[in-house]
Amino acid sequence: MSSQPDPSPRRDGDPVALEEEVEQLRLRVRQAEERRRALIHIMGDLNESNRRLGDQRKAMIHIMGDLRETTQEMERREHELRDKQEQLVQAGKLATLGELTTGVAHELNNPLNNIGLYIGNVIDRVHLGKLEPEQVLDDLEKAMAQVRKATEIISHLRTFGRASTVTVERVDVDDVIERSLSLMHEQLRLRAIEVDLDLSPDELVVLGNPIQLEQVFINLLTNARDALAEAPERKIRISSRLEEDEIQISLADSGAGIPEEIQSRIFDPFFTTKETGAGTGLGLSITYSIVKEHGGEIALAPSPGGAQFEVALPLAKEAPEPEPLL
Repeated sequence: MSSQPDPSPRRDGDPVALEEEVEQLRLRVRQAEERRRALIHIMGDLNESNRRLGDQRKAMIHIMGDLRETTQEMERREHELRDKQEQLVQAGKLATLGELTTGVAHELNNPLNNIGLYIGNVIDRVHLGKLEPEQVLDDLEKAMAQVRKATEIISHLRTFGRASTVTVERVDVDDVIERSLSLMHEQLRLRAIEVDLDLSPDELVVLGNPIQLEQVFINLLTNARDALAEAPERKIRISSRLEEDEIQISLADSGAGIPEEIQSRIFDPFFTTKETGAGTGLGLSITYSIVKEHGGEIALAPSPGGAQFEVALPLAKEAPEPEPLL
């Protein structure tokens, strides 16, 4: 049996072949060393990457902690800001209420005097012994009607001035304007100010708070009232209209108007052109804030004479769930 010859016979004693074999071994060793160094380098890079990732993770945890604290601080400050806004609005309501008191006192005089007359009639009949049931009943019913009128006026004032949770509901803007005029009626009448009312026949309903919206129009009416103090013609014109999905309300007076150089500042807090002690400078600032909270806009519109304010409010589309506004 014969054996196959070795395809790579070892040539013992051949220096050239031995040198080639040694060189191949050295090459393999070098390649193995390079791979080892490459692996060590890769492992080093991996360790460095892991270390950096660890540092980045720690930094991210620190950042997240800072962010959480910052968010909590922002929420706290936002809550404080809302509290201050509510306090500012309430202060404005009380200031307005103080101005309204004199006019309302005059308005209460009529029903109170009438009550006195009707009760006096009944007392006179008692003294004269002429207690005719129909006449007595008629006088007492008339007196009760005047009591209800006076109660309604006082109730409206109490509702307007009350500090309570501000909720959102469906509000008819024209009703708000008419209620505002009812509170200002006596003040405007005593100053011989004529009011021209041009309200839209459409139903103008917004989602908002009726008392705050009432404050908007009372503030605008108060400004118009003061602007007409020295005017030869004393007129206020209020109009409302529906334009697509927006309610537009215009309130203009026939006064001297607002000088151009201060028009950009009229909504700034505490800015006023009135004499010291005659105004707080909060009326238009609060008005601007309330309109913005209701998703609307208010601006001083160009007018050939007097001042004209334009208020735009979004038309309500569906009934909301009661929720805080501020």
